[in-house]
Amino acid sequence: MQVGINLLCLAGFITEAHLPQIRRLKELGYDGVEVPVLKGDPAHYARLAKELDALGLRRTSTSIVPSPDANPLSGDPDVRRRGRQYLDWIMECSLALGSECVGGPFHAPIGCFTGTGPSVDEIRYGAEAHNRMAETAKANGIYLSLEHLNRFETHFLNTMAQAKAYVAAVDHDAFSIMYDTFHANIEEQKQPAAIATIAGHIGVLHVSENDRGIPGRGHIDFPEIFRAIRKTGFDGWVTVEAFGGGLPELAAATRVWRPLFPDYDTLFAESIDFIRTRWDAAA
Repeated sequence: MQVGINLLCLAGFITEAHLPQIRRLKELGYDGVEVPVLKGDPAHYARLAKELDALGLRRTSTSIVPSPDANPLSGDPDVRRRGRQYLDWIMECSLALGSECVGGPFHAPIGCFTGTGPSVDEIRYGAEAHNRMAETAKANGIYLSLEHLNRFETHFLNTMAQAKAYVAAVDHDAFSIMYDTFHANIEEQKQPAAIATIAGHIGVLHVSENDRGIPGRGHIDFPEIFRAIRKTGFDGWVTVEAFGGGLPELAAATRVWRPLFPDYDTLFAESIDFIRTRWDAAA
């Protein structure tokens, strides 16, 4: 198991200005960081990769589909083409960063709804796009970990039953699911049962409290989640996701308007101690 943290807690675009805080993560024992890939170019992420290498931090990346005008699920061929081009851009930046995994909800624009669940065509178009993306990932020795969201953020992928069916539709060994405890807390009746449903297909575990604050301070039963996921044989990235103040890139969809932890050092130190202690106890 490797412990990481999603750097969206710092900003939506990570630069050299954030390195002092990232250095603190290494001092506390984090194995790596999950870098948001929301804007910029491959050259920027290549420079960031050198800085993270110097700190000895591994990385994964996370991204979204930011606009309905570049939606890989769209029935409009031109929009769908732009969506695939955007997925290509995600891969280019993630590869320049040296990401081991490309994660996040890069399936549908966050906060955009059709009024129904995913259509047969949306699932087909998405599976085609993600299979193509997974081919690129495999060719570069990495993998995808697509994130489900709750029903208030997307209509496309909410439950582990849906996720299992979608894994079958994509049908690629470099494709997996990012299991997020915050979203599952809303959508699943019992998280251990949900984890059992998607067993063998979890690429990253997002540890996110019910209020998106510091893990262990809310009501999510992480000990039972860790026991359930360890039973599946999972030994990958266990990544903290906590949000700070409003992020312009995501606030409209996630409704995060306020800080959810007192300061960065408390978030960083308390989270890794909580995860390592509870993970070991779940053996």
